[in-house]
Amino acid sequence: MDESYAAVDLGSNSFHMIVASQVDGRLLIIDRMKEMVRLASGLNDKQELSKESMQQALECLQRFGQRIQEIPLLNVRAVGTNTLRQARNGNVFLSQAHSALGHPVEIIAGREEARLIYLGVAHSLYDEINKRLVIDIGGGSTELVIGRGFDTYATESLYMGCVNMGQRFFDDGKIKAKKMRKAVLFAMQELESIETAYKKTGWDVALGSSGTIIAVRDVVQAQGWCDSGITASALTKLLETLIAIGDSAAIDFAGIPERRKPVFASGVAILYGVFEALNLEQINVSEGALREGLLYDLIGRMHNEDIRDKTIEIVMQRYSIDTEQANRVKDTAEKFFHQVKTDWELDEKTDLKLLVWGALIHEIGLSVAHSQYHQHGAYLTAHSDLAGFSRQEQIKLAMLVRSHRRKFPLEEFESLALSVKTSVIRLCILLRLAVVLHRSRSNSGLPEIHMDVSKNRITLDFPSEWLDQHPLTFADLNTEQGFLQAADIKLIFN
Repeated sequence: MDESYAAVDLGSNSFHMIVASQVDGRLLIIDRMKEMVRLASGLNDKQELSKESMQQALECLQRFGQRIQEIPLLNVRAVGTNTLRQARNGNVFLSQAHSALGHPVEIIAGREEARLIYLGVAHSLYDEINKRLVIDIGGGSTELVIGRGFDTYATESLYMGCVNMGQRFFDDGKIKAKKMRKAVLFAMQELESIETAYKKTGWDVALGSSGTIIAVRDVVQAQGWCDSGITASALTKLLETLIAIGDSAAIDFAGIPERRKPVFASGVAILYGVFEALNLEQINVSEGALREGLLYDLIGRMHNEDIRDKTIEIVMQRYSIDTEQANRVKDTAEKFFHQVKTDWELDEKTDLKLLVWGALIHEIGLSVAHSQYHQHGAYLTAHSDLAGFSRQEQIKLAMLVRSHRRKFPLEEFESLALSVKTSVIRLCILLRLAVVLHRSRSNSGLPEIHMDVSKNRITLDFPSEWLDQHPLTFADLNTEQGFLQAADIKLIFN
């Protein structure tokens, strides 16, 4: 049976949507939609999005939403990038965006954006032999990735994009030589921190993706300055021509739409800076980018090839987590989940995954210190670059790590969206109880324990006399009863 998927990219300059159908294991792109929203230009000095920019963005998302309303919820993924990472009132927008699109919007970190861009390029132009440098210039950030095949060796996201650079250096639309020099120098300064490491890693082929680079390619080839890709000499000619034109409004290259003109000079300045810093002679261009990467990542999740599982494995290794204990806790938490999922309205595809990941890394904080290790662990989980995870997912995962022992921090759940708050609290309770029952870290298996739940009441039924024979577990459950009572959750065990 054919299955449809959609990926939505809320970029700082443009919003993109790609709709595809999987037929006989192959992905067929059946629709693309793009609107230049320039969300980054709606950020004020306080890093807040203006009402006008939000309104324009929401109208675009309503149109996208109408196109994908027949596609199953789990087959759609929407992500926001640099501007929504920066916006202080981003949560207000995200709530309205969910309503307009009909799907939640996740915020992804810069390095996760870079990974997805590379994945999109790798699927569009597969090459398992050459090591590739991929450059993507967005509205609010520029991503640079080195990889081979589908594997990445270096991912970086720099805070410079064609919209914020345009506001900084070409805000009046004038393209003067002095301004262009300053913009190029700024780009090179941003690249300075990664330049040496990237050159040391090295690459065989350089590729550009994104609307800015495609537009530059189209112009330099139409002008006859180069035959394929973008060469350093062609880029220099374009830079000099823009200075000669002197005004963004006067740009008259075929194929450059009106809405790209204000950000074209800044995009060229960034690309020129990249060429200079990394000593590039030529780059080729890939049509694949973030939305394609998002689509393939989503399909991988649906077919049990979830990069997030691999990421959790890497975290466990990096922080020397006791895997035997982690798996004991995971297995018990999973058993409890299956007993209560119907009564507590938990989702097997999303909630169970979160619970499993939380169980596997709940002791991550022990790598920092034993005292308050649940708090150290929550910080590491929330602030690490975790491939495949969105910011919202990392926050939920961090809440599980934070809440798996000691006082139940009910007030900290207030930061979560109402739609997920109850389910995350319930997952935390399941994890806590699994942790309590494995406190001895013994390989001796637990008996069959029956869990029964109502809204705020949990009953654990143990085999007759088992708790009498395990007084420490009985004492631990008594302590846990007090912790949960303080959070208005009643625990009964017998």
